[in-house]
Amino acid sequence: TNNCRLLIARPEGSRFTVVDAFSRIVRLGEGLAANGAISQAAMDRALSALSVCADKLVKRNVFMARSVATEACRRATNGQAFVDRVYSETGIKLDIISAQEEARLAVISCAPLVNRNTEQLLVVDIGGGSTELVWIDLSLVAPEDRPRAIMRLHRGFQVEPGGARVVDWISVPLGVATLKDQFQDVEDDAARFALMSWFFEEHLASFSPYNAAQTRAGFQIIGTSGTVTTVAASYLGLRRYDRTKVDGLQMTSDQIDLVIREYLTLGP
Repeated sequence: TNNCRLLIARPEGSRFTVVDAFSRIVRLGEGLAANGAISQAAMDRALSALSVCADKLVKRNVFMARSVATEACRRATNGQAFVDRVYSETGIKLDIISAQEEARLAVISCAPLVNRNTEQLLVVDIGGGSTELVWIDLSLVAPEDRPRAIMRLHRGFQVEPGGARVVDWISVPLGVATLKDQFQDVEDDAARFALMSWFFEEHLASFSPYNAAQTRAGFQIIGTSGTVTTVAASYLGLRRYDRTKVDGLQMTSDQIDLVIREYLTLGP
């Protein structure tokens, strides 16, 4: 919805080695909130990026690939038409995945980062058109088995006896692209951020853990996607993005607040 991303990796033992990567901001969801459809300009930007992806897949002799589309294609009246055009022009077959599958994929991708002492886990995936939040109770899982218990959620969010229990999950139809569109007429940065925050929180009322008090001990939040990794890169003062320094970085809420205040001071 905001970014077009490609990651090519080779399995080596229990890990993957990244072979090639590509990322380009395409703003596929631009204007979607107002018009209900993907614009021609947005399609053209996305197709240009996907052509690069297609070339890389051929160059790297990729034989196992999964290509997914998310909120923009889920919501747009012409989402399927865009997917059909992508296939005819690039050969890439996009699956429009459900919000629950998007949340599930985000959760299992975070498994290696789950701490052994984590009893309550919140996974936050901020996208271009939607944001997924998943709350997981790990208190009944042996500490050494907690990362593997998260991996077992690849089968779905059903409860397994003695396993990871998904307390609640929510997909909020707001992301960086849709929020930008919605509040672009507010000139003051601090006021815009305050309005965005308030508007987003209004959508969390039905998320059951939102109103429940949580102790800090045994509680972990894992954030995934571009917004979180950009905050981390800014905190580290990186001039160029470096995956090896950002992935797995731990930040306190105070450190995140500091980065946000710096953004507001810098202005657009």
